[in-house]
Amino acid sequence: MWAPSSAAAAARSGMEAQGSRRQQLPVLLLWAAKGGTKKGNTIVGVLNLIDQVNGLMTLGFAGVRQQTELCNESLMLEKLPACGKYFEEMMKKVDSKKWCNLTEFIMYYDNFTQCTEREANNASCFWPNPLAEGFITGIHKQFFSNCTSEKIHWEDPPDEIVVALILIPVMLTCAMITLVVWCSKRSDILV
Repeated sequence: MWAPSSAAAAARSGMEAQGSRRQQLPVLLLWAAKGGTKKGNTIVGVLNLIDQVNGLMTLGFAGVRQQTELCNESLMLEKLPACGKYFEEMMKKVDSKKWCNLTEFIMYYDNFTQCTEREANNASCFWPNPLAEGFITGIHKQFFSNCTSEKIHWEDPPDEIVVALILIPVMLTCAMITLVVWCSKRSDILV
């Protein structure tokens, strides 16, 4: 039975910072390409590589910061209204008739989104989270509740067009089948 080598365990436990994890991947790939062990067993090297990559991914090699602190929801809820107030002040500069046109206020909305993300991260919370989403939804209701999309009313085409669109492919299919059968019976002419 295969077990991870001591080098694999040491490498995994020694990788605390993201930079060191990223720097060690090329070394691990070279190590596995050479067999991974002194024995030169390629299968063991590949298994060690899989173990190393799994360890890197588990430790957050993808760049995701592991959350070690608990989310301070009260701090986040205390700070988010400042983002909303700034967004509200910026939206006063935009004519209320243009609130449904995103191009008129996209920069303000981007700043609002970045502010809510920053405040959530400062409170050691993930973003988006249900509380931040609830706050953002409240802002949407305040400014964009009248921005309903116009629904297009689709109508069926006239019956003549539907019949034609159905019958043409059916007739073409029948004609092609007839042609193939006729040509297969007359193979002496084609040869």
